[in-house]
Amino acid sequence: MGYTIAEKIIKEHIVSGEMVRGSEIALRIDQTLTQDATGTMAYIEFEAIGIPRVRTELSVAYIDHNTLQSGFENADDHLYIQSVAKKYGIRFSRPGNGICHQVHLERFGKPGKTLIGSDSHTPTCGGIGMLAMGAGGMDVAVAMGGGAYYITMPKMYKVNLTGKLSPWVSAKDVSLEILRILSVKGGVGAVIEWGGEGIKTLSVPERATITNMGTELGATTSIFPSDEITKAFLEAQGRGEDFTPLESDPDAVYDRVIDIDLSTLEPLVACPHSPDNVKSAKELAGTKVDQVCIGSCTNSSLRDMLRVAAILKGKKIKDSVSLSISPGSKQVLTALADSGALSDIIASGARLLECACGPCIGMGFSPNSAGVSLRTFNRNFEGRSGTKDAGVYLVSPEVAAAAALTGVITDPRDLGEYPDITMPEKFKINDSAVIMPAPVEDAPSIPVIKGPNIKSFPDTAPLADTLEANLTLKVGDNITTDHIMPAGAKILPYRSNIPHLSKFCFAVCDESFPERAKAAGKTVIVGGSNYGQGSSREHAALVPLYLGVKAVVAKSFARIHAANLINAGIIPFTFANGDDYDKLTQGDTLKIEGLFEALESGRAVLKDETTGDEIELICEFTDRQRAMLLAGGLLPYTKEAK
Repeated sequence: MGYTIAEKIIKEHIVSGEMVRGSEIALRIDQTLTQDATGTMAYIEFEAIGIPRVRTELSVAYIDHNTLQSGFENADDHLYIQSVAKKYGIRFSRPGNGICHQVHLERFGKPGKTLIGSDSHTPTCGGIGMLAMGAGGMDVAVAMGGGAYYITMPKMYKVNLTGKLSPWVSAKDVSLEILRILSVKGGVGAVIEWGGEGIKTLSVPERATITNMGTELGATTSIFPSDEITKAFLEAQGRGEDFTPLESDPDAVYDRVIDIDLSTLEPLVACPHSPDNVKSAKELAGTKVDQVCIGSCTNSSLRDMLRVAAILKGKKIKDSVSLSISPGSKQVLTALADSGALSDIIASGARLLECACGPCIGMGFSPNSAGVSLRTFNRNFEGRSGTKDAGVYLVSPEVAAAAALTGVITDPRDLGEYPDITMPEKFKINDSAVIMPAPVEDAPSIPVIKGPNIKSFPDTAPLADTLEANLTLKVGDNITTDHIMPAGAKILPYRSNIPHLSKFCFAVCDESFPERAKAAGKTVIVGGSNYGQGSSREHAALVPLYLGVKAVVAKSFARIHAANLINAGIIPFTFANGDDYDKLTQGDTLKIEGLFEALESGRAVLKDETTGDEIELICEFTDRQRAMLLAGGLLPYTKEAK
């Protein structure tokens, strides 16, 4: 039996466990990345482990989320990360150099290597054949210290592409089509491998858009082969030596195969408030649009930007529309300027924003009240834009540009002939905004700079055998990490200050939750299906830890969030019978006795002291996960094991 692409990389990097679907495996990690919204805490955790130098082949710290410096907080975090990077052997990508995933794809990603990043869209680099996965900051800290990264051996899905995209149809439409097929839960526990003759028609930036959006399927990661198209991209980046051919074996076995004919696709739109709420642009044509945002790690490549510039050239955006453009990297911005395309964009009436995440995480450019915003981003969760009652639609750059010109959702095929663009054979390389770390011999004398907003890791404690706590919050299905720990310009500056950040926990669902949880002392949260989908932000576990959350009981969990809860020492229980969710009421007092034995058996009994109901829970964990929970989380567990 042959191997899939992911299995080949796993086989080369596995350090413990067996490649059996559903079993735990440990992987050696070649590269890590962080961004500043998650990086400060990740480096606080790395320092706490006490290792003098990173042990990966490459680690990069990016500044791309908190670039709006309206106070000292973000600037202080950047200084801290830069000083840590210099001391511990990490490359530092300065503010303005670009979005982590775009820059890593351009300058650092290598086919056949493993990469984990403290950002859920790290699978972007699967577009060049990396096994790239989003992870919690604590997992990244351990990997930087030379520790393995533990995952459940995933299932393998194959998407066979045939045909070729029609004019005005793009890679974003491929992503929305697979979301329409699988839903935001359909990829959980699986690697999505893209293949078939149709992939030969897709450039690396197009492939990266698809692997980036694979995160919204709940997938472990997504990956393309490393082929002649990959080689040409790396050579254009001056990195031809990094190319390694990589493809699946003809007799590789997949758990599911999906066929998509690219020639049948049409321009698509994800409607509020979920990436899988997909309709055709034709169906929605005429819907008034207030704002259009083009950029993000999904659609900010030079290819995307040149296409937008060609559509806008010689035209003026509608008076009723505000249009923002965020190039994905300094390299992209420079190429736009050199080619004259930037002038075409600006002349249309667009606003040029920094090479950063910006509006995607609510860092500026929020829509007007009840406004309709079309965005080339990957998420349209309620409130994520910074405006709670806004309607955010996810679209391709082509649909976005068409709407900016017409003022309404428009099928871009109605604009006429699809404009041609010319990509450069070689990219202009300038890595001056990447600061190299200090030599090993100089590291001990380099100070780490911590401003007053940078607080310590929340206190942890070993697990007690009995848990008695109040059910302080009950929520429904598809609760995202944006619900649990919102982003946005007002909140993100406090990502390194857990006590202050806690004031905003679950603010989208219930603004009174933080006060109620602190008053209760010990807390249990109950959720529905796919609890914790979305971002890899470990703050969605660390802040509940600070507020006294001891357990979360849900119908099912998103992969990264479940891992982050265990890392924080919070037990993620699932209902043995999903209907028991209805028996629990917010405000009830809950009790679980014999936790030590329950962790061994994989079953626990939750007693509702208020109603007298007894509910069976599942708590099936690996030996390592049990040890982590008993120790109080990954950090104390790692310290004990060191």
